[in-house]
Amino acid sequence: MPLSTPSDTTGTRGVSRLLDLATPDTPNAADREMLRSLIVLGGALFVLMLATYFWTTHWSWPYPRDKVTLVLGRDFLNLWMYGRAAFGADPARFYDVATYNDALAALLGPGYPAQNWPNPPNALVVMAPFGLMDYFPALASWFVVSLLAFYLACRPAFADGRALLVVAISPAALMCVISGQSSFLSTAALFASLALMDRRPALAGLLIGLLTVKPQLGVLLPVMLVASGRWRVIAYATLAAVALFAASVAIGGVQSWQDYLTKAVPLMREVLRDPSGMAMPYHATLFMSFRGVLGDRIADAIQAVAAVGAVAAVYAAFRYRKHADPARLRALLLACTICASPYMGTYDVLPLTCAALALLADGKLDALGRRLAQLVFWLPALQLLFGNIQMPGPGLIAPAFAVYLLRQLFMPVNETAPVPASVAAPS
Repeated sequence: MPLSTPSDTTGTRGVSRLLDLATPDTPNAADREMLRSLIVLGGALFVLMLATYFWTTHWSWPYPRDKVTLVLGRDFLNLWMYGRAAFGADPARFYDVATYNDALAALLGPGYPAQNWPNPPNALVVMAPFGLMDYFPALASWFVVSLLAFYLACRPAFADGRALLVVAISPAALMCVISGQSSFLSTAALFASLALMDRRPALAGLLIGLLTVKPQLGVLLPVMLVASGRWRVIAYATLAAVALFAASVAIGGVQSWQDYLTKAVPLMREVLRDPSGMAMPYHATLFMSFRGVLGDRIADAIQAVAAVGAVAAVYAAFRYRKHADPARLRALLLACTICASPYMGTYDVLPLTCAALALLADGKLDALGRRLAQLVFWLPALQLLFGNIQMPGPGLIAPAFAVYLLRQLFMPVNETAPVPASVAAPS
C-alpha cells in the first residue's frame, strides 16, 4: 500500500511553495531556514491562539467578553477610558481604584474584573481622539492606525518586506492583538525616531516626546542621546514632552499628576510584588524571573545591577561606536531597555523582536546570534510558560542578547563577521 497518494504529494508541494513565497530572501541559507521555521511555528501559534480567543468569546453586545470576562480588546478599555475622561470633569479621580472600577461597573455592569489606570496623564492627550468614538469604532480605528504606523516606520528596516510579516505573527504581536495594547505604535515611534535622529531631528524629538506615555520604553533614550551628542534631538524631545505635559495639565490639572505619582505608581509596584505572582507570566524582566525562587530583595538587587549595566552599555556603545551599524545599535538599545526596567509587559518585547529579526533577515548574525534572535522571538511565550510555574529563565534572554551585541560592536574589526554588500549598501 503506498505511503502517500498523489493528492497528498500535491498538497505537500503546495504548502511548501506557499512557505517558499512567504519566506524572506536572506544572504545565507541558515538565516532563511530560521525565518522559515519561525513562520511555520509562529504562524501556527498565532492562528491557533487567536482562533481560540475568538471562539471562546461571549459575543453579547454592546461589550462582548472573553472567557475570563474581560471585554474584547482588554487593555484598550483602559486606554479608551483616558480618551473619554479627557472630555469629562476631574479625570484625576480615576487614579483612585475604587472610583475607576465604579465607573467601569456603570458602563459594563457589575462584577467586572478589577482594573487600574496605569498610564501617566499625558495619555489623556494622546487618547482624546479615540474618546470621541464609541468603544468598538475606537478599537477598530486604534488597530488601523497602529498597524499602518507599524508598517510605515518598520518596513525600511528590512531589505525584504516579508520579514516584517514574521514580526507581525510573533508571540509579542499576538499578545498585543489580544490585549489591544499600544506596542505596534510604540514600536513604530521607536524605529522612526532612531531612523530620523540625524535627518529630521525635530520629528525624531516629537516621537520621543510622545513615548513618555509609555515611560518604561523610553527610559534609556536620554542616555543614548547624551552619549551620541544629539543635542538638537534632546531639545526637540524636551519641548515635545513639556508641551504634552502642559496639555495634560490643561485637561486634568496638576492634581492628575499628583494622583498618578501617589496612587498609580505605588499600585503598579504592588502588582509586581503580589505574593501570588499573578503578574509573573506577563512581565519578561529579570525581577520577575527571579523573585519566585530568590525573593523580592535579591530579585531587586539583580534588577538594579542589570539596570546599571544597561545604562553603561548604551552609553558606551553610542559614545564610542556611534557610527557603527545602526541596526546593531538599535537592537542593543532595545535589549538594554528590557534589562533596565522591572515593569515590561510581554507585548512590550515587540520592538526588540522587530530589531532582532531585522538583523537575522539581513545576515548580520552568526550561529549564536541566530539562536538568541530565535529566543527573543519566543520570549513572551516562554515567559508565560515559566512565569506560571514561577521559574527563572526567559528574563535572561534580553541581557544575553545585549551582551552578544555589545561584543559585536566592540570586537576588533578583523573579527567581525563580514556583511554582504547588498546589506551594507545604503538604501
